[in-house]
Formats: sequence, structure tokens, C-alpha cells
Amino acid sequence: MAVGVLALQGSFNEHIAALKRLGVTAMEIRKAEQLPTVSSLIIPGGESTTMAKLAEFHNLFPALRDFVKMGKPVWGTCAGLIFLADKAIGQKSGGQQLIGGLDCTVHRNFFGSQLQSFETELEIPKIANEEGGPPTFRAVFIRAPAILEVGPDVEVLADVLTMKTAASHSSTQDQQQMKHEPVEPEERVIVAVKQGNMLATAFHPELTADTRWHSYFLKMVANVGEEGSSKIISRVEGSTGLYDPRPRMDLPVFQ
Repeated sequence: MAVGVLALQGSFNEHIAALKRLGVTAMEIRKAEQLPTVSSLIIPGGESTTMAKLAEFHNLFPALRDFVKMGKPVWGTCAGLIFLADKAIGQKSGGQQLIGGLDCTVHRNFFGSQLQSFETELEIPKIANEEGGPPTFRAVFIRAPAILEVGPDVEVLADVLTMKTAASHSSTQDQQQMKHEPVEPEERVIVAVKQGNMLATAFHPELTADTRWHSYFLKMVANVGEEGSSKIISRVEGSTGLYDPRPRMDLPVFQ
């Protein structure tokens, strides 16, 4: 069975391209009746409010919640993380529906606006141990959320240092002069977790040439024991390597 990618809005094409590089078939999911035909689901990054409105329009939320409750693997990236969270704060007026199931509290747009998007090296000991490659991952954060609290059954896979803003400067002129200067880290916030059949990342692995997060998710699919899962994992492990520094790009990616 194919890996489903929710294709309402956002970076679903980039996820499909990453799966293709691993030799795995992906299926675009836009309707509830398509969900039973896939072994797992990726909810991509995008504009979470827009995605929620489209999901409501297509009456997808009940089917998505049932999919999670069935124990099928689900991975949410950025907006997808917000969808999976049991609780989200910092939402737009009126809020939005959530799928839920992931025992955590997420802050929408925790890192700021589009102008505050950034890339950074994350330490990923578990992913590197299981998938090989370097001990860090170049993560792309775009209007990204962050996880503020997690429940006892949630495994933290990566965190990042938050940064103090320039708002503490005494004058508007000082703020303008200092806003682009380095500032000291304040505290660590969680940006990647796993709980049972759910994986969630606040960043966008699909926008890089490093496919280790995708191969990690595919092993979650295989471990569920769905019919055809062994074929998926054997194709991944039979490639030239789960981490290949040579880019094989179907779409533009960050290096």
C-alpha cells in the first residue's frame, strides 16, 4: 500500500519527491474515501488555518481522527504538527479544528513571522543512530510552531534553543540597529517528537536532500505490520544508503 500525503495545501509535492527518492510510492490524499487505501499518512507543512478550512470543507476531520485512532503511522511536519496536537495556542481568531491524538501543547508561529524563518543544525542522536549519517540535521524552520509541553508517553527526538528578541532595547532606534545582531539563547524548546504511531516535526525535512526522517517514518510503517509493509522497508534498506550526501533532486531543496 502506498504512503498517503495530505494534498490540500502546502509542501505535499516535496514530500512525494522525497519518498520517490527512497523508491516508495506516494498517493495524494484529498478525500476521506481515499484514506483506507494507504498504509500511512504524512500531513505536510503549509498554512494551518487554510488547511483546516479545506479539511472542514471536504469533511476530512472525522476520517483523519479515525485514521490516527486505528494506529496507522502518521507524520506531521510544521502545520501537520499543529494538526496532530491535542492542544494548540496562538491561533488566529476563531481557532481551527485539530485532529489530536498527540499528547502535547503546541504554540502556532512560535518563532515569529515569515521574516523570522531560519535554518539551524539540530542534534538528532536517535535518528543518526538508526539511519546513519552525521549526528546533526540541517533543519528548515518556516513560520514554525514549537512544542511547549509533552505528556509522559511522548518521546522527544530534537529540541532547539530559542532566542531573545531585540524588544528589550530602550528605544526604537536601538531596536532597529540591534535587531539583526546575534543574541543569547534563552531556553530549549521541543521541535520533534514521537508517540506510538505518531511522528511530528516543527521543521521541514522535505525541503532538504537528507531523507533520514522519511526513512525513519517508513520503518514506523513497516513495524505496524500492515500488508505490504515489508516491501516498503526492504526497498528503503536496499538503496545505496539511507543518508546519501549526493543530492538527487526532483524539486528544489536546501543544501
